[in-house]
Amino acid sequence: MIYIIAGQTASGKSNLALEFAKKIGGVILNGDAFQVYQRLDIGTAKPSLEERQIVPHYLFDIVTIDHGFSIFEYQQLARAKIDECIKNCIPVVIVGGSGLYIRSVLFDYRFTDNTPIDMSEFESKSNAELHDYLQQVDKESASKIHANNRRRVLRAIEIFRQTGTAKSELENSQDKHPHYPYLMVGLSPLKEQLDEQILNRVKTMFNKGLKEEVMTLLKAYDPTSPGFKAIGYKEIIANLSLTDEALIELIAKNTRQYAKRQMTFFKNQFTIQFFPTHDQALHFLMEKHKELNYENN
Repeated sequence: MIYIIAGQTASGKSNLALEFAKKIGGVILNGDAFQVYQRLDIGTAKPSLEERQIVPHYLFDIVTIDHGFSIFEYQQLARAKIDECIKNCIPVVIVGGSGLYIRSVLFDYRFTDNTPIDMSEFESKSNAELHDYLQQVDKESASKIHANNRRRVLRAIEIFRQTGTAKSELENSQDKHPHYPYLMVGLSPLKEQLDEQILNRVKTMFNKGLKEEVMTLLKAYDPTSPGFKAIGYKEIIANLSLTDEALIELIAKNTRQYAKRQMTFFKNQFTIQFFPTHDQALHFLMEKHKELNYENN
C-alpha cells in the first residue's frame, strides 16, 4: 500500500504529508511536475531543507531548469524508489498536484517511444489550425480539449506524432488496475478559503524574493527553458514591466484556474477521498494505517 496526498495547490498537502510520514516512519516522494527542477525553490513552494531533514524526501531537485523532464522519466524513477521502499518495508507517501505524474506511477502507462520529436512545424500555426489538425488525427481528444488550450493540443499532437497512435486510444487501452495498491486523500477547503490561501501564498513568495529568484535564474538559463513554464515564473518572465501588485494578482488568478483544473482531474481520474481540514485527513490516514498494520500482523 502506498499513500497519496493529492489535490489542489495551496490546500496544505505538503504539511499533511510531512506530519503523516513522520508519524508512520515513512518517506515522501514528490508528485509535482516542477518541484523536480533545481533552483525553482520559492515559486514551486518546495519543502524547505529543514523539513527535508525531518523525513527523507525523494525526486526533488533532480534536473536542471533547461532539461525537458518527461512523464516517462518520472514514472521510471518513482517506481524504482517505491519498489526499493516496499522491499525494505518503508511506507511511501506521494505528495503533489500533478495528476498525470501520479497516474503514470499507479497505472500501466506504456510509453512506446520516448524519443523527442521535432515539433517546430507547428510553432507558427494558430490555435484554430492546431485544433483542426488534432481533429483529423484524434477526434476524441479534440472534443475534450478547448482550441485555446494550446499546450494540451500540442501535447496530444506530439503523442500522435511520436507513437503513431491517438492520445485517446492510448489512454483507453491502458490497464485500469493499479500497479500498486494505494490510498489517496486530498484536502478540499471551501473555495473562498482556498482563494485566500492562494493569494496569501503568492504574496509570501514575493516577500521571500520570487521576483529576484527569477531574475537571477534568467542570467543562467534561456527564458524558454522547460522549468520556466511553472506558474509564477512564466508570468514574471512574460511581464517584466508589471508592478509587483499586478504580478501578484495575475499569478494568483492563474493559480486559482489551475487549482480548479486539478480538482476536476483528481475527482474524475482517481479513487480519492477529500477532507475539509488537515486534522480530519490526518485522523483518517492514521486510522487506515493502523488497520493495514493490524491486517498484516
